[in-house]
Amino acid sequence: MKRSYKKKPVMWRQIAKDRINGLFVLADEIYKESPKLSNRYVEIARLIGMKFKVRIPKEFKRRYCKYCYTFLVPGSNCRVRNTNSKIVYSCFNCKKFMRYPFKPLTGAKIK
Repeated sequence: MKRSYKKKPVMWRQIAKDRINGLFVLADEIYKESPKLSNRYVEIARLIGMKFKVRIPKEFKRRYCKYCYTFLVPGSNCRVRNTNSKIVYSCFNCKKFMRYPFKPLTGAKIK
């Protein structure tokens, strides 16, 4: 039998969103001193999102690896490439690829 889930109160979800945003900002600031701590911040942000049923914003979803959950910094522990209308992130930690669709500007002329 399927379990029914209730949404959490709106105030709790708003607090969870604020904490997730704050954790990703902290992870970005502290990465140079302690990469392990920034990975832990990403893990905590994911757990908060799952507990309160809050989606992680799109700009932050691309900042961590979907397979090993490490905080990604382009040029340091990941590579970002643009190929065939896709943006490809390759993680140096687990050697996996994440592909995101990319729509080029339609009005731009390429010379």
